Amino acid sequence: MTQKPSAAFIGASWVALGAGMLGYLVGLWRAEMQLNEKGYYFTILMFGLFAVVSLQKTVRDRLDGIPVTDIYYGLSWFSTLLSIILLVIGLWNATILPSEKGFYAFAFLLALFGAITVQKNTRDSLGSVKKEQPTT
Repeated sequence: MTQKPSAAFIGASWVALGAGMLGYLVGLWRAEMQLNEKGYYFTILMFGLFAVVSLQKTVRDRLDGIPVTDIYYGLSWFSTLLSIILLVIGLWNATILPSEKGFYAFAFLLALFGAITVQKNTRDSLGSVKKEQPTT
């Protein structure tokens, strides 16, 4: 049985997603790096956000008894971990200040956390609406 998330938790989740993405993207926009480097970091953010939403969905589907193939479940985990590893490799080799590296890492992780919680809240909200409707 799924309980609808509180408005405060829904708001906090959207703030986390927005702050993580906005901070990361503004930092990237203002960064003094080549356009191909900016493209690399932007792609990692988009890949990571998609991967964690997909992972959250597959984990919840399995918990709810909805069939998910092992291949897709494994691919969701692999994609999530790969996005984090690619960011770490990129930052490790980047010629930017250590404080900037930390900024990108924490903004990235905040955005991923926000995406997971927004997806969870969306699913929980839809699930509670379906269960509250009277049967005829």
